[in-house]
Amino acid sequence: MRNISAGNLAALEARQLVARDFLWFVARDRATGAAVTDGMWSDVGNISASVIHPDTGLPVTRDWYGSGTLVQIDDIPLVANLSVQNVNIRLSQVSEHVQTLVRLYDCRQARVEIFRGLFDPDSRQMVAPAECRFVGFVDNVTISTPSENEEGSVTMVCASHTQEMTRSNPTTRSHATQLLRRELDTFYMDAATVQEWEFFWGSEKGVVPTQKKRKKFLGIF
Repeated sequence: MRNISAGNLAALEARQLVARDFLWFVARDRATGAAVTDGMWSDVGNISASVIHPDTGLPVTRDWYGSGTLVQIDDIPLVANLSVQNVNIRLSQVSEHVQTLVRLYDCRQARVEIFRGLFDPDSRQMVAPAECRFVGFVDNVTISTPSENEEGSVTMVCASHTQEMTRSNPTTRSHATQLLRRELDTFYMDAATVQEWEFFWGSEKGVVPTQKKRKKFLGIF
């Protein structure tokens, strides 16, 4: 179940609305590595519109570039699980704005946010800040340069942010890793050699024998 604002709910119930998509990228400058933001929407003209920030849940106002840059967004799967969902985004290949985004900046693993805004058909004003429908990262960018009399395109394959949960943690239980977490923490100083230590116990010497770790019953005992 999705929570939406009262304004959007009223527009949906009235069955009188005009829907528009908003696309937000956070790419990187190839020279400096600094974050570069870019917004597009599925209509003409440049506008400033409010959206609900997916991280904070608060409305923010952003600038959006139009004039046919955003061609098509595939249907976004709305699932109630943590599976990774893929969405294809098709942009105009002849747009200079799109060419600047995909060629001048690095869009690999760029953050992408997709919003849906509802407009009043009479006033042409958005009834409430656009709701976020997808948050993820750009997995692949394909630039199709057409031949004469053919159609080109820029296609992005985006994976949802749940793919971060499939990444393995490269951190090891070692002294060096612990120092990265806290500079003066020496808890794992001897972790690599402690199993080879020998202790004198009575008249015998050698490695202290340990019992095998037994399986727990129901994860408790």
